[in-house]
Amino acid sequence: MAKYNTLLYYCYSTIANAEQFAADHLKFCKSLGLTGRIIVAEEGLNGTVSGTAEACRTYMDTLHADTRFAGIDFKVDEVDEPSFVKMHCRYKSEIVHSGLRDPKVINPQKQTGKHLEPAEFLAMKDRDDVVVLDVRSNYEHNLGKFKNALTLDIENFRDFPAMINELAQYKDKKILTYCTGGIKCEKASALLLHEGFTDVYQLHGGIIKYGKEAGGEDFEGKCYVFDNRLSVDVNSVNPVVISTCLNCGKTTPKMINCANPECNEHFTQCDDCGTAMDGCCSDACKAHPRKRVYDGTGYYVKVPQPVNVAKKGKMQLAE
Repeated sequence: MAKYNTLLYYCYSTIANAEQFAADHLKFCKSLGLTGRIIVAEEGLNGTVSGTAEACRTYMDTLHADTRFAGIDFKVDEVDEPSFVKMHCRYKSEIVHSGLRDPKVINPQKQTGKHLEPAEFLAMKDRDDVVVLDVRSNYEHNLGKFKNALTLDIENFRDFPAMINELAQYKDKKILTYCTGGIKCEKASALLLHEGFTDVYQLHGGIIKYGKEAGGEDFEGKCYVFDNRLSVDVNSVNPVVISTCLNCGKTTPKMINCANPECNEHFTQCDDCGTAMDGCCSDACKAHPRKRVYDGTGYYVKVPQPVNVAKKGKMQLAE
């Protein structure tokens, strides 16, 4: 039996004095011995935390006891070891970076696409009047996606708003959006509605919940996750590997981060190329003086980098 749990969750709910909340919440998480990454903003919470089953149960019960977070739908995975090394809880302007910060325009607490439970999504996804839309980044859907899903050429979710014009041809269709845990779909579906799409849905709980409740049927490949596992299996019904090694083209499900910290590219690489390239995406990265030691996992604990004062000054002037 697994000794630990990993919890994936989010909640759009107004948090007054969110910056102080983040500091207090970090202390609370550390008191439970949790590790993980949580983003706090005035608009809510977005987190993945890992710890003993008892600590995770205390954490979930505590949040559910708070009326602001009573509706959180925790996705729980049993794991053999904690999925993080450290505990971070940071205050930011958004809980998922989209650039859609004006609540008068996009507010997931007021309007989003219709939530579909996994069984409902499964029943609808192959209809002729439906478009299944992946709102995740390239490295995520390259590793795994729903069969026949429409994917977007975006490096980050903040690029999604600029893709709306490319989706205009589907305005007469039912748009079924999906992402890892559901958080990106809240804003993506809200933006689609704001832009005149009339029949918009989202997979409640995302790919992770779909795997648990619908067996992951027709999800091809693996699902990228934002912890040291890097990817998880989803499909227990008709699994298939769709990703290929960046270096040799061989089919592989293994996702890593480039060992060069100044690159840190997310990419798929087979074990043979991992050994040959020392966990790097290119010869240039392999020769880089700051290259990290590759241990076969392709996961690296983030090390704080010096602040680029010149860049920071330019940003402040731009503001």
